[in-house]
Amino acid sequence: MSNIAAFLYLVSGVLFILALRGLSHPATSRRGNLYGMVGMGIAIATTLVLATPSFGGLVLIVLGLAIGGGAGAYIARVIPMTSMPQLVAGFHSLVGLAAVLVAASALYTPSSFGIGNIGSIHTEARIEMAIGVAIGALTFTGSIIAFLKLDGRMSGKPILLPYRHLINAALLALILFFMVGLAISESHFDFWAIVVLALALGVLLIVPIGGADMPVVVSMLNSYSGWAAACIGFTLGNLALIITGALVGSSGAILSYIMCKGMNRSFVSVILGGFGGEASAGGTDNSDKTVKLGSAEDAAYLMANASKVIIVPGYGMAVAQAQHALREMADRLKAHGVDVKYAIHPVAGRMPGHMNVLLAEANVPYDEVFELEDINSELAQADVAYVIGANDVTNPAARDDKTSPIYGMPILDVDKAKTCLFVKRSLGSGYAGIDNTLFYKDGTMMLLGDAKKVTEEIVKAMNE
Repeated sequence: MSNIAAFLYLVSGVLFILALRGLSHPATSRRGNLYGMVGMGIAIATTLVLATPSFGGLVLIVLGLAIGGGAGAYIARVIPMTSMPQLVAGFHSLVGLAAVLVAASALYTPSSFGIGNIGSIHTEARIEMAIGVAIGALTFTGSIIAFLKLDGRMSGKPILLPYRHLINAALLALILFFMVGLAISESHFDFWAIVVLALALGVLLIVPIGGADMPVVVSMLNSYSGWAAACIGFTLGNLALIITGALVGSSGAILSYIMCKGMNRSFVSVILGGFGGEASAGGTDNSDKTVKLGSAEDAAYLMANASKVIIVPGYGMAVAQAQHALREMADRLKAHGVDVKYAIHPVAGRMPGHMNVLLAEANVPYDEVFELEDINSELAQADVAYVIGANDVTNPAARDDKTSPIYGMPILDVDKAKTCLFVKRSLGSGYAGIDNTLFYKDGTMMLLGDAKKVTEEIVKAMNE
């Protein structure tokens, strides 16, 4: 039976790998999701049928599946796409908490996990337990703070505590000290000391990180949750959990690197915190400059008479749920013979892939959506760049102003288009707290208002 279970777990692991491969491109994402669901179904069925030793255990597992599955189904139905980043952060926190609880169960009932007896747990299991519980506890509180920041329940500005780096270093040293103690002595005190210290470190690591770095934080916590699951998988001797955790951990780490590269930031600088949400301390003074305000009719005329329009979606589109209106506008333009493309910045929105998911929800053709490096050179040939809620990732200060806090971050060069139509509720700063110099350029026309309403008015003007 154990050999069959191991084989089926391996099959589910292969399907998870195929799922990640499928999710790497919008055109294959549905197939990737299907692979992932089938793999998870095999893993669950294997656990229920082959890996559960008693009827009582089976009842508890089924009860847990019913509660968790029911809550997950309900949440998936009621949570809007604008809240998807904080939902992901919330799920990460649950993975971290699960790692802590499983490790605690293994510590108090090791014989149930096949890792020895109380007072004589296998050394390798104690090491796995120490690593898993430390990463899990850190992920739990770190994800909660990320959720609160993303959901607006805590300020997106960095909370910079005095001597924070020294405090974090001291906490990390203490965690390592107690991890060694747990691995050597199986001390319950050491175990709970790791939990408490890691919970504190999770809070202190995330509170100094500002809103502009939140996409990196989400992918980083995703990686942490994967490594926590992998460590607990070793403790449980569960091949599927090991494979899944390793996949999530490694893919999250790679994604964090991609996000950092997309912001011209190092991973260390993100962890040290302090960027994003601060008031603009540097940069050009734009207080005496004026902006050119336009109407939906102006925008409709400019785009209907253009040869090429490049649409740049951002978080403002997500908040307004304007993706369907945007798709309708693009269809009208294409009917007029206009070449329409979408440009996606790696850190647009609040999490990696946020804009891609929203556009896919509106059935935007995959071959019209391009990443920054693939389309940036085309913006200079575009008649119109239609920016809908993407603020920081279009700010020319990142390219031109060495005193700007975001200097060096790759941006979409929408200011190089003949005309830039910028849809935004107000002239306020973006999530990074930096004034956008694009607003004051001669080629920019501001369309102030709700992104969905403005886009719908443009469609109406085109029809008329």
